[in-house]
Amino acid sequence: MSLGRAFAVALIGLNGHLVEVEADIGQTLPNFVLLGLPDSSLHEARERIRSAAQNTGLPLSRRKLTVNLIPATLPKSGSGFDLAICLAALRAAGDLHETGRTVFLAELSLDGRLRPVTGILPAVMAAVAAGFGRIVVARGNEHEAALVPGAEVLAFNTLAQVALHFGADPQRLALEDQPEPEAAPPVAETGPLRDLSEVAGQADARFGLEVAAAGAHHLLMVGPPGAGKTMLAERLPTILPPLTDTEAMEVTAIHSLAGRGAPRLDLIRRAPYENPHHTATVVSVVGGGNGMPRPGAATRAHRGVLFLDEAPEFDRRVMDALRQPLEDGRLVVHRAAGAADYPARFQLVLAANPCPCGQDGVKGGQCRCTSLERRRYASRMSGPVLDRVDVRLDVPRVSLREMNSAEPAESSACVAARVAAARSVQRERLEPYGVTTNAEIAGRVLRGPLHPGRTATKELELAMERSLMTARGHDRVLRLAWTLADLAAHTVPDADDVGQALMFRERRAVA
Repeated sequence: MSLGRAFAVALIGLNGHLVEVEADIGQTLPNFVLLGLPDSSLHEARERIRSAAQNTGLPLSRRKLTVNLIPATLPKSGSGFDLAICLAALRAAGDLHETGRTVFLAELSLDGRLRPVTGILPAVMAAVAAGFGRIVVARGNEHEAALVPGAEVLAFNTLAQVALHFGADPQRLALEDQPEPEAAPPVAETGPLRDLSEVAGQADARFGLEVAAAGAHHLLMVGPPGAGKTMLAERLPTILPPLTDTEAMEVTAIHSLAGRGAPRLDLIRRAPYENPHHTATVVSVVGGGNGMPRPGAATRAHRGVLFLDEAPEFDRRVMDALRQPLEDGRLVVHRAAGAADYPARFQLVLAANPCPCGQDGVKGGQCRCTSLERRRYASRMSGPVLDRVDVRLDVPRVSLREMNSAEPAESSACVAARVAAARSVQRERLEPYGVTTNAEIAGRVLRGPLHPGRTATKELELAMERSLMTARGHDRVLRLAWTLADLAAHTVPDADDVGQALMFRERRAVA
């Protein structure tokens, strides 16, 4: 037989596409031709495959080998096609039996060992969705691939073992000479390293953090250096509810594609936390890079927290690039090689000093900034982004009395219980509208079925009439009022809830 077939998966963003790998052996001079929009890394597979097959005991044909990746119009990249291409070539030479509806996802070493690849979870999910339930992977990807329901995972250490499984002559195979690859041990999720009880004082800021967590609202904290802004932001994930099955699969797939850390034993159940440095570029935050765009910090923070410390020091383009995910919960990154659509529904947490020196308004502090320096510092914060932030907090310095207080602060577990109760009420109320948190309620719903009533919103309407608030701000105040009502066990927000929501929105951004 001169034609062989195998199957692999091409990832564009988190979307996987089944790829049929065809291999044909011609009658002309030796050559290895790879067709179907492969990138440079995939072109390098030719030499890896040739060496791996030779060292396994099944050298490729000395005639012309043409490999076609179908569909030909779909861009393909990465080393995850190595095994599928190799098996299609060996099948074309008659060295293997038919592989059937099996998907092969592994990189080959020159000596024939199978190496794990990134993005194994979304790739296996795509294969199962396409009706291909049997997946062959490297041993290092076994646990992660098995997380997908309906997947029959076959894990091997070497190409020789795969070839033997699919009918190769064992007398030709170098089964004893190939060492098994050293794979990183799989990891499970560990317990929390931080707790809200470690934050001394800051009662107002702690309540603001609880409100933000309960309704999935974005948060801005302004205060002098050392006030505890970073401590509070780091503890926000500890009071967020555990991820649902669907959310956990999404988040784990993103981190699998990003290739961060060792293979996983289970799904990520805890809200992720990303804190890029203020020197981060647009590409590192929103995604991109050469070839097909890779996920950035905003996508890796999906269903969790994206913390921008020293927010005014970030490049203005980075801040403005966050407008789309803050509004839509998705990031579409376009490059010459194609466009990748990534989920990016995160809680944005911003932290800033009151002025460049950080001493403006601080008791006992001496601000050395001029009015021009303060205005320039404030202008670095993107106005459209700030308009999307619901909760704005002043975080003052903690006094010695608060630090030495004998009364212990509430733990993350106590606050998380109230947050979970508020989220439960929200899910039940918002189920008819297709959302789960107050931050996602559409404006037409807030002004229609879920309007609190004219009596409760009188102060808010007055602010709108005086042009003190945008239409977006109006809706965000109502969303925040619903969260405050949920925490207070109110059926409908009252005037106090709306007034308190207005206070959160009207606090200063920076000096």
